[in-house]
Amino acid sequence: MEKSRIIVTELPYMVNKARLIEKIAELVKDKKIDGITDLRDESDRTGMRICIELRRDANANVILNQLLKHTQLQDTFGVIMIALVKNQSGVLEPKVLNLLQMLNYYLDHQKEVVTRRTRYDLNKAEERAHILEGLLIALDNIDEVIHIIRASQNVQIAKAELMSRFGLSDPQSQAIVDMRLRALTGLEREKLENEYKELEMRIAELKAILADEKKLLGVIKEEISIISAKFGDDRRTSIGFDEFDMSMEDLIPDESTIVAMTKLGYIKRMSVDNFKNQNRGGRGIKGMQTIDQDYIEDLMMTTTHHYLMFFTNTGRVYRLKTYMIPEGSRTSRGTAIVNLLQMLPGENITAIIPMKEYDDGKFLFMATKRYG
Repeated sequence: MEKSRIIVTELPYMVNKARLIEKIAELVKDKKIDGITDLRDESDRTGMRICIELRRDANANVILNQLLKHTQLQDTFGVIMIALVKNQSGVLEPKVLNLLQMLNYYLDHQKEVVTRRTRYDLNKAEERAHILEGLLIALDNIDEVIHIIRASQNVQIAKAELMSRFGLSDPQSQAIVDMRLRALTGLEREKLENEYKELEMRIAELKAILADEKKLLGVIKEEISIISAKFGDDRRTSIGFDEFDMSMEDLIPDESTIVAMTKLGYIKRMSVDNFKNQNRGGRGIKGMQTIDQDYIEDLMMTTTHHYLMFFTNTGRVYRLKTYMIPEGSRTSRGTAIVNLLQMLPGENITAIIPMKEYDDGKFLFMATKRYG
């Protein structure tokens, strides 16, 4: 069976890499985590990388869960979402918000921002459209407009005459007199009309946004989507329950497995895939290797999430989850049970019983060989 390793390429927010490595080494030294044979920091210019080498018979999933539980390899941090919020009197006051309230206030803020911006854009578009209307009138009467400008003694007189003659407003007449006569005579009607049509469409669009909240929300959604596509990446932290609400078996699939234990106390679990139907005339497959005078005493089918009850010759019982037994190949010897259970000297396993869960009203009935 090949050795396994755990590779860490990213750490939680605000977690120091050096202190994390020191913590893992300390847990291994104190034997709180068993199965780690080497710990290396392989970080370089390409990124962070911590390599955790495991013993051949170690269960990588169990060790990973122990690391997640006892170190900052998985961490949580609280956020106090305090913000200035207007009360019923319209006065700003500090208030602690929950996530839903924070999102609602943010959405209200975006509505206000987009509404103000839309009104500003609408005013600018209407002002420009108004100027274009005046330029189109001037273009229709270009000869008379040029005559009025040339015949006027100053700009004020020219503006007044244009306003009186063609019914122009002050900004329209100002735009006309501000232009050089060369530019005024060179104005292209098609260009002005196209710009005016585009402005009319833009004005109608802006008015529709201000008149319909659904369209306003659509603008906000589109802009947030653009920002997300340009700057966003996959969420590294998750919003949920505290890490200690997670049990060790949450990351281990509940699947069928086979547990084998020898007379001398070597135990292992194996995947069901190691066994298959044997057709007639087959030569069979090589089984578990044992040392001299040892043989398989217990062989049972269970699941990775079941409990295994180990009864001993001293009348004691030990409990262990099946997934905590190291997985081995079909031919491997397995792990000594004394490395998994804190047994007393001279204590031996006499019976193993798998159990799914403990229920009230259910009992185990046992009898010895002798009675009386």
